[in-house]
Amino acid sequence: MSMIKIGFIGAGIVATTLATALHSKGYSIVAVSSRSRRSSDRLAKSMKGCRSYSSQGVADNSGLVFITTPDDAIARVVTEVRWRPEQSIIHCSGADSTAILSPARKVGACVGVFHPLQTFTSSRQERLTGITYAIEADKPLLVILKEMATTLGGRWIELKQKDKVLYHTAAVFACNYLVTLLKVATDLWQHLGIPPKQANLALLPLLKGTINNIENTGIPRCLTGPISRGDNGTIKKHLEALQEAAPELVTIYRELGLKTIPIALAKGKIDKEQANKLQFVLNQTGEGSVR
Repeated sequence: MSMIKIGFIGAGIVATTLATALHSKGYSIVAVSSRSRRSSDRLAKSMKGCRSYSSQGVADNSGLVFITTPDDAIARVVTEVRWRPEQSIIHCSGADSTAILSPARKVGACVGVFHPLQTFTSSRQERLTGITYAIEADKPLLVILKEMATTLGGRWIELKQKDKVLYHTAAVFACNYLVTLLKVATDLWQHLGIPPKQANLALLPLLKGTINNIENTGIPRCLTGPISRGDNGTIKKHLEALQEAAPELVTIYRELGLKTIPIALAKGKIDKEQANKLQFVLNQTGEGSVR
């Protein structure tokens, strides 16, 4: 597999992380391009046998091309570049399927998606080991991408075209909205006169502990807190306090609470009757029951 000549169109953090990791595993990374020539030159220099080109130059010199531009630019790149039938063209977007690569497919190229399910920051020390790659691809390419995921020390899941948006939505819940929830919590601490930085420092060990519990004991056993105990009184107090201090958070608290009741039931520490009482408290109208 390392004999395939691989190129990257786009030299941002995802390209840098993937290209460097593949290069270290013996894959032949020969060509890189970027809107900023400086970025592609820097990435190319970090790998022996790699050169910086235009987008077309990458396509001309590579058998397998990763399009690692921002999502909005993928369609433009795949339309503008001239592809060859024997090539494989892959993008790394979470939400887009292979449909966006149809101009390459039309000339007979193999197309695929290779999405690393990981959050990438400005640091280049991302750990790819143990992560999952969402793969969607035509048959010969499918095998190559699965092998690639395994070689990088990861796992893979195979998705169909229609699955991509829902898959990406789930990732947004697990990753991006976790940031939002922490921001909501630190904002509430400001009502106590505690600045965001201090609130973050205090809440982060709690967050890390929770993630550790999810990893070690799994859902539903890792659930703690008032809903897991069937503590109606505390939930009422929370709603009253929010109504006074941050009424805009009442709805989200109710919604998350209602989604937590089935987890508490599955944990087995509350029964149907306690679940119904919790639901009654969390429902504004007081209607609804657990079936």
